[in-house]
Amino acid sequence: MADKFGPIFRIRLGTTHQTLVVSSSEIAKECFTTNDKVLATRPKSLASQIIGFNYTILAVAPYGPYLREIRKILFQELLSSSRIELLRPTRESHVRKSIKQTFAHWLKNKDAAAAAVGGGGVTVEMKQWFGRLIMNLTISLIFGEQEVEEEESKVHEGIRRMMELFAEPVVADFFPWLRWLDIGGHEKAMKQTAMEMDSFAQRCIEEHRRKRNSFNAKEEDFMGIMLSLFDGASNQSLPNGYDTDVVIKSTCLSILIGAAETSIVTLTWALCLILNNYNVLERIQDELNTHVGKQRCVEESDLSQLIYLQAVIKETLRLYSPAPLLVPHEAMEDCTIEGYHIQKGTQILFNIAKIHRDPKVWVEPDKFKPERFLTSHKDIDVKGNNFELIPFSSGRRICPGVSLGLQTMQLTLASLFHSFDTRRLSNEPIEMTESSGVTNIKATPLQALLIPRLASNLYG
Repeated sequence: MADKFGPIFRIRLGTTHQTLVVSSSEIAKECFTTNDKVLATRPKSLASQIIGFNYTILAVAPYGPYLREIRKILFQELLSSSRIELLRPTRESHVRKSIKQTFAHWLKNKDAAAAAVGGGGVTVEMKQWFGRLIMNLTISLIFGEQEVEEEESKVHEGIRRMMELFAEPVVADFFPWLRWLDIGGHEKAMKQTAMEMDSFAQRCIEEHRRKRNSFNAKEEDFMGIMLSLFDGASNQSLPNGYDTDVVIKSTCLSILIGAAETSIVTLTWALCLILNNYNVLERIQDELNTHVGKQRCVEESDLSQLIYLQAVIKETLRLYSPAPLLVPHEAMEDCTIEGYHIQKGTQILFNIAKIHRDPKVWVEPDKFKPERFLTSHKDIDVKGNNFELIPFSSGRRICPGVSLGLQTMQLTLASLFHSFDTRRLSNEPIEMTESSGVTNIKATPLQALLIPRLASNLYG
């Protein structure tokens, strides 16, 4: 549609949604700068109400005092540079644990692997590998270490259902008078999923409060910090009408959904692209050999020197942004965009997939060329400052966990390629079919051959 109608066009979705589609970086810049505040709210939907915890999940919360207060708390208390640095040992330990488990799997199966076509490599399903690692790590950062092993699988499944339900075209959103029919059973599914996720988060709150009362435990995870803010001496206040427990649960789930899902999606596509381009893999490993060597493990302090790996992640986010359409915005009042009068209530969709492959900005836009971020586009970042590349959005609604997500993804890929020589199962390229939905996770499994490349004592 963007090819046919141009970089800005309007469509109507049902009887309720007048929708503007933006498909160029220049118009996106106008939206996120000149009109940033006007477009800072979200359209209401059945999913936002039910699985968005009555619009308290940050990604779907309307713009106003509540959103501003919670984002301020996030940036000051939970996602500040000092807090991210404080949690570095947790990230490193989880990544090393996954590497250690994979090495143990190789040890157990190395004889069979040596006789196989893979020449000593064990086959690992990498979508699951990334999923387990990132989910374990993220739950640990948010809810505490003790919850990880027991809850990881069910929570990951719940998040996937939430993302799928957010993406469902629910009839009631387009024709509200048909809501009572619950065509497709979406409302029932949303209520069930919301109940399961709420139950998990409530158990975590109760466990945190029990430990604080019993042991005077030091609060290090995100939920513990929020409980200290709202239950402790500081007694952080909320705008009228908001329940403290609901806000704590929804905020923690907001971070979990945003951090875990986008990281898993990006890591999966990055590995696909790298395995289809062995020259990129060789250059990553050369960089690791130079700056880390083979006598120790990768540490987060090494990441600033891994410039090429950073370029690989940027190029992955360009080609396979976790959300090909950003979460919709809504105009809070009449405004002008690209000279057009936009009415209050109009929904704005940012066509990221098109913006990131604009041939006027990107030479050979459909090709995987990380080198572009070392030369022609070396000054472009993904933190909302350059509108040619906005995988995490920009302006007032930019994802608050960008820095934490990038750190985690860089450490995971660096550790994987430093520890294992990673290969395709055959000479055929990795299949690249995307799934539909809010996030574009790879539709099919991702199997790879992993062969240890370090001394065995480094996997301990």
